[in-house]
Amino acid sequence: MIKEIRKIITIILGAAFIAAGFNLFLVPHHLLSGGVSGLSMLTNYFTPIDLSLLYLLYNVPLLIAGIIFLGKRFIGLTILSVATVTWFIAIIPTPDNLLTNDTFLSAVFGGVLVGLGAGISFRVGGSTGGFDIIGSIITRYRDFPIGNVLVALNASVILAAGYLEGNWNTALASMVSIYLTGKVIDLIHISHIKITVFIVTDQTEEMLSHLLKIPRGVTLIKTEGAFSHKEKDMLMTVTTRYELAELKEIITKSDPKAFVNIVETVGIMGSFRKG
Repeated sequence: MIKEIRKIITIILGAAFIAAGFNLFLVPHHLLSGGVSGLSMLTNYFTPIDLSLLYLLYNVPLLIAGIIFLGKRFIGLTILSVATVTWFIAIIPTPDNLLTNDTFLSAVFGGVLVGLGAGISFRVGGSTGGFDIIGSIITRYRDFPIGNVLVALNASVILAAGYLEGNWNTALASMVSIYLTGKVIDLIHISHIKITVFIVTDQTEEMLSHLLKIPRGVTLIKTEGAFSHKEKDMLMTVTTRYELAELKEIITKSDPKAFVNIVETVGIMGSFRKG
């Protein structure tokens, strides 16, 4: 229960960062965030329709796709994120006096805030809707860093904006913002980085009873100490950097004296559960 409450609080905090990035830095300079957010902003710049309403409407069909491909739990958190981003966009005022007159600085700070909000939402298992859902669907079936996927998707929106508005300076500044957003997301959302863990333990059954609750395969290897000639068991598993903290906790509780070697994995072949 406490874990779920923390997730909800994190999603709400991420939504506040995203909306602040929009209203305080990007919107005052007519910059775009890319993806569905960018489409919402672009529509808002040329029509009287409220940005928060556009953001909500554009997300609805993608939320439906998310339910089909990603599952109700993931989309439940995403719906919360979309709803709270919509609410924060509506209540955070766009300042009459610009926080900075420099378009590039606004692109930088706006991109970092949006990336921070999206990254922490991904970290707890949700997303911020829009192209994040498309990115999550792609990375569920193809092992790519999600930030790079979003950069590629969002760049197309910026190119369209530059053509329609006829202002390539603003379009290029928006691309800087989107690039930074993607990089910040990848710094925070690290589930695409694989880790191989070797555990030498005397408490094999106790360790396995907990390790097998994590949806990762575990290989049992019989070993012998070179000096003591004592037989031991070595457990090997491949997980993600995001799950490493939980794995360390399991190892410490099961066998505090276990010898553990943690290695960053360059690549994997064969069956590996991505979700």
